[in-house]
Amino acid sequence: MVTKEQRRRQLAREKFERQQERRVESRRKSRTRNSVIAAVVAVVVAGVGISWAAGAFDGSDKKTDAAKGATPSASAPATTAAPVADPCDKPAAGKPGTQQWKKEPALSIDKSAKYTFDLKTTCGDISIALNAAKAPDTTNSFKFLADKGFFDHTKCHRLTSTGIYVLQCGDPTGSGSGGPGYTIPDENLTAFGKGSATAPVTYPAGTIAMANTGQAHTGGSQFFLVYKDSPLPPSYTPFGTISSAGMKVLDKIAKAGDNSGGQGDGAPNATVVINKATVTKS
Repeated sequence: MVTKEQRRRQLAREKFERQQERRVESRRKSRTRNSVIAAVVAVVVAGVGISWAAGAFDGSDKKTDAAKGATPSASAPATTAAPVADPCDKPAAGKPGTQQWKKEPALSIDKSAKYTFDLKTTCGDISIALNAAKAPDTTNSFKFLADKGFFDHTKCHRLTSTGIYVLQCGDPTGSGSGGPGYTIPDENLTAFGKGSATAPVTYPAGTIAMANTGQAHTGGSQFFLVYKDSPLPPSYTPFGTISSAGMKVLDKIAKAGDNSGGQGDGAPNATVVINKATVTKS
């Protein structure tokens, strides 16, 4: 027969075991959440009144880490790296523009047509096939901005190599906080699976996607080029595919590394400047 004392001890032991199970589950969820947050920091784009993740991909940089539009927090210790030779040419003469617009341009592209986003950079030419059918607002905005010379003479300000693998561009200020003055809606977010904020999907190498502020429908002009498969929440509009020749240019830029001292998230060592950007209909 079980005495009251034995029963009390049994209940206490069972309570302790349940508490331990909850702690283990809590730590597991925390690790998952933190890993996703780290990745999101990589792609976030800095915006007015928003504190960007350090070097966010987001359009930010390592000061607040999110697409910097979303680079994950670096886990490697800082190291003193030897100087890296710049594999790229000097930029063409000219400065980024300062023009701003109050609202998104009216939709004028043909959704059924093919459009190509060509970047003439100091490191080589990067050609990108845009997906006008699945991302019409984004394609339309990029054609508008390219026609205005908005991307010309702008520097790609962020390179990540820890957790996610992207080159972030499209900010005329080069700070990770610039944009065209308007925002565009998110599109095509289920292209790589439904996913969620805590269940990343894989943005495959060769993808171009929009950086944002971490909130819905806050994309502007900043974008990121994926040079290696990267796990990210499905929050960043994928709107095109990079050519094989363009991928070779990205590989060259990635191999040169960044200036983060081993953290894997900083400004590229290569001088990556977009001398000229065009969007053409074929």
